[in-house]
Amino acid sequence: MNNPAQHPVDAAGTRLKYWAFLSYSHRDARWANWLHRSVESYRPPKALVGTLGERGPVPRRLSPLFRDREELATATDLGTVIAEALRQSACQIVICSRQSAKSRWVNEEILAFKRLGRDDRIFCLIIDGEPNASDNPATADEECFPPALRYQLDAAGNLSSTRTEPIAADARPGKDGRNNAKLKLIAGVLGVGFDALRRREAQRRTRRLAAIASAMTMGMIATTGLATYALVQRGAAQRQKVRAEAEAETAKQTTKFLVDLFRISDPSEARGNTVTAREMLDKGATRIDAELSGQPAIQATLLDTVGTVYMGLGLYQQARPLLERAVGTRRRLLDSDPVANSDSLNHLGDVLTLQAEFTIAERTFRESIAKLRAQPASSAQQAALARSLHGLGMALSNQGTLPEAEQQLRAALAMQRALFGEVNGEVARTLEDLGQVVDQRGDLKAAIPLMQSALAIQRQLHGTDPHPDLAEAINNLAFVYEEKADHDDAEKLFREGLAMNRRLLGDKHKEIAIGLSNLAYVLQEKGDLSRAEATFRQTLAMQRELLGNVHPDVAMTLNNLAYVYAALHDTSNELRTQRESLAIYQQLFPGDHPDVARVANQLGFFLTEANQYAEAERQVRDSLGMRRRLLGNAHPDVASSLTSLAILQVATHKYADALDSACEAVKIYSAALSATHWRTAIPASAQGAALAGLGRYAEAEKILPPAYQILTHDIGASKTYVTLAQRYLDDLHRREALGAIHP
Repeated sequence: MNNPAQHPVDAAGTRLKYWAFLSYSHRDARWANWLHRSVESYRPPKALVGTLGERGPVPRRLSPLFRDREELATATDLGTVIAEALRQSACQIVICSRQSAKSRWVNEEILAFKRLGRDDRIFCLIIDGEPNASDNPATADEECFPPALRYQLDAAGNLSSTRTEPIAADARPGKDGRNNAKLKLIAGVLGVGFDALRRREAQRRTRRLAAIASAMTMGMIATTGLATYALVQRGAAQRQKVRAEAEAETAKQTTKFLVDLFRISDPSEARGNTVTAREMLDKGATRIDAELSGQPAIQATLLDTVGTVYMGLGLYQQARPLLERAVGTRRRLLDSDPVANSDSLNHLGDVLTLQAEFTIAERTFRESIAKLRAQPASSAQQAALARSLHGLGMALSNQGTLPEAEQQLRAALAMQRALFGEVNGEVARTLEDLGQVVDQRGDLKAAIPLMQSALAIQRQLHGTDPHPDLAEAINNLAFVYEEKADHDDAEKLFREGLAMNRRLLGDKHKEIAIGLSNLAYVLQEKGDLSRAEATFRQTLAMQRELLGNVHPDVAMTLNNLAYVYAALHDTSNELRTQRESLAIYQQLFPGDHPDVARVANQLGFFLTEANQYAEAERQVRDSLGMRRRLLGNAHPDVASSLTSLAILQVATHKYADALDSACEAVKIYSAALSATHWRTAIPASAQGAALAGLGRYAEAEKILPPAYQILTHDIGASKTYVTLAQRYLDDLHRREALGAIHP
């Protein structure tokens, strides 16, 4: 497990060259560039690396992918290179758009891949158009699925009239979003659960966003000082020094008031006055238009400041239009200070990054860099340029462009060291972000010293006094320690950071909830289940108070807590938390949804274990129907629900039905994984139990012992299923003994 294979395997276990073949219309090359780069640079969670997925051991990198970069306009068929690449690819990813739906070559590539018997290994990324729009002649031009995706092959390998439902991630606005769509594709290619990847990505994103948020106060202070300087200069040029100084002082005091308002608007500081503070902030935003329409420079300063305050409160939809207006106003001012322009662009880039608009954020930071590089060098110009380079590095990191992200962050770090020396807060923050990028590209050994240096600087700056930047540096170092399985040191640091944040923020704050969740995860990894349970409970209570009861984070924490209860064999609490988690997901995602199906299936299994058969059957059948509609009939998730149904049918002595369900699950798992995979052994055990229940002991004897051996010898197999297989085997032997006594 320490050196997992980096290549996938097919259903027969044959090693393949490529993890996926990327099919796309060359008019969608920009999306192909992003997807190719993002998937190959993605690092699966360390806990999954080396474990068996559906394509073999999970690798450290999903590389290589095959991507055809040349048009085949003069060819009459796909050609030997493309055909061989398809044969050597474990999966196919199709970028679906109105253009690709019309592409002959995309369609031919899909047909060729299906003819290899790999229909269930085709994954789609929808970027525009509408699925199955061609069913209606009036909307046929909106179709995004090529014909080969919409129909099954017949026995001769040609398209039939039988429809199929492609497995698709949807990157269109209002759907999965670009990042979740990428994770869904990666989960499909690896053959692992989407939640496992999303949880890791949420941790990474939390760390990145916390770094952005921690820099906001310094940015606002810099904005205030630079704006005041610009106003004084403008007043002097107009020979109205007295009036300019008065205006500058007014702007300074107004900005100071708003910054102070931001500080007390934090839930941990306001102690019940958060709503009032928000109302005051909203009124302040309105007054900017009403009272400062004739003073665009001051107006731009306050638009920027109020927008940054909204951003600090997490109100990104309110922040973005104000920051966009600040940038627009400063663009129109002929005498606007370039450094002030840069600060507004940086703040706009920050909020775009927080909204996951990474491409627009990148463009915004590049505009700031270009404007600053056109100005004479000065300390203010260099400081602003370093901030823009840092922002660009973070935007690139979020897009998976790690080499350039590292390059930009190193350039920012060099400038900051030259300007401020080594012991400086901005230097420390850039070191932290650089360490995270280096870690993302797979060099944990090089990332750790960067994070350690950042923490050492923060300790030198703040000593033992609590400070948000110091707490953030402590937590970031804890993450990399946990990643290298140094759980004790990770726990120690997480506890130190949590204690510091409590001194700073009080006992109820979103940052405290994040810290508690991180700590609970480390405790669970260490096997300290009682403390993991208590810590997840604290997290849950705080998230409910801060986010409300119906929120994906609350549902996820409940699900995490249920796993702890499962390990503790506390069935009552496990069922309760699973029911709560399912209810939240159902309220958030009405209709068919993978999260709803997953939790319903898991709940159904444990209801069966608790002998609550009526509810168990309802949950399992709901999950099975949902998964068939979402994924088709040959997906491993369908086999998972069939397995739960077979186990329920054995428990309720419906042995003939159980045999049918178990055999179908074994068939799906054998095709998708292998006949000897531990997941296949679970329904095989239920198959043996059903045969025993039907009195077909000789047949059961051929199935149950081998399945039990597979489950006991594979470290990936859940102990719950090992225990179940042992119970089935014991029941078979009991039945055989009774049969010998009473033939």
